[in-house]
Amino acid sequence: MDASTEHPLNDALLQDIQRLSFEYFLNEANPENGLVADRNTPVSPASIAAVGLALSSYPVGVERGFMNRAAATERTLATLRFFWNAPHGPEPNATGYKGFYYHFLDMETGRRVWNCELSTVDTALLLAGVLAAGAYFDQDDEAELEIRRLADALYRRADWRWAQNGGATVTHGWRPEKGFLRYRWEGFDEALILYVLGLGSPTYPLPPESYAAWLSTYSWKKIYGRELIYAGPLFIHQFSPIWIDFRGIRDAFMQGRDSDYFHNSREATYLQRDYAIRNPKGFVGYGENCWGVTASDGPGPVARGTDGRRFFGYRARGAPFGPDDGTLSPWAAIASLPFAPEIVLPAMRHFHKMDLHIGNPYGFVASFNPTIAADDGRACGWVSPDHVGINQGPIALMIENYRSDFLWKLMRDVPAITTGLRRAGFSGGWL
Repeated sequence: MDASTEHPLNDALLQDIQRLSFEYFLNEANPENGLVADRNTPVSPASIAAVGLALSSYPVGVERGFMNRAAATERTLATLRFFWNAPHGPEPNATGYKGFYYHFLDMETGRRVWNCELSTVDTALLLAGVLAAGAYFDQDDEAELEIRRLADALYRRADWRWAQNGGATVTHGWRPEKGFLRYRWEGFDEALILYVLGLGSPTYPLPPESYAAWLSTYSWKKIYGRELIYAGPLFIHQFSPIWIDFRGIRDAFMQGRDSDYFHNSREATYLQRDYAIRNPKGFVGYGENCWGVTASDGPGPVARGTDGRRFFGYRARGAPFGPDDGTLSPWAAIASLPFAPEIVLPAMRHFHKMDLHIGNPYGFVASFNPTIAADDGRACGWVSPDHVGINQGPIALMIENYRSDFLWKLMRDVPAITTGLRRAGFSGGWL
């Protein structure tokens, strides 16, 4: 798609925001091991999901001229070597176990921090990036050959059957101190990529009935005249489609609803704008071009409005059923660009007009809340002080999918994706 034909600001804005978002992965990383900070703060640990997004972004950086291929190869190889060689076992201070990795790792040592969980979905996001790297670095020199070997080995090591813990669906994770977490990936959520990768495994594949069990927990709703599989936070409709082009391909559930996940994400995007236009709770700033409710930092928990409103800190915010406290996230709107450019581009221009990019090293602020007055009088009100890796990646990657289908085309040839989709019952379209 040619963004420049619609509005003179579009193309320049897209290039600028994409480049700035990408630079997070250059600057907020340890080049020795490839780990990427969860947040751009000095004490932040690494997020394995942010690493997966970084690995997916380096090829985009090469194609767009943000970094050269040699630098991208070096960074990618350092990352894959680290994950392959890091301590792997049931010990509580390891990096991973059974092919899965702890959610947060020390930036220097790569060991587990905060007694966090061995995260199945964050490992899936990491492995999606690993596989993207293996697909992109296809030259015959030794470094790129090693990238491909390590990418394949890391994917093969994940024991998806173990992660089921005897059930049909997949658990959220595991801790060495207490075992498996009580929650499972059920109900429509960001785990679509997890099930596809699990089903596609050549070593420990999930059985097809695992996916069927997940589909059975969906919630189909009609809201504001729109019909869709509902999930309130917008990121749920965006994370899996970063890597998978869902246009025209359908599983059994979508066949029965005469829809697909791309269209579902489009409906979810429009639903967010519908909600902002209606603005049932009367938050300041909400409107046709100012929307984006998702998981984000917020001004709480101590901040209170003059009318007694409650504000939250970090929360998985959702629309239209909440929770919502007036906090909006520009990245949430931007990551829907491929689904509904006709409403996302005007929102981007509005955020630019609000000066949400001024003084920010990585593009727009992560989140803001106009309902809480800013000390400096800015119209955007409260502003999040941090940038977050899992916010920056979707911006850079979904802008690229909108501009060129780059990552979607790359992943179409990855056996883990195509096999997983077919085993899940997907058919039609490019598949």
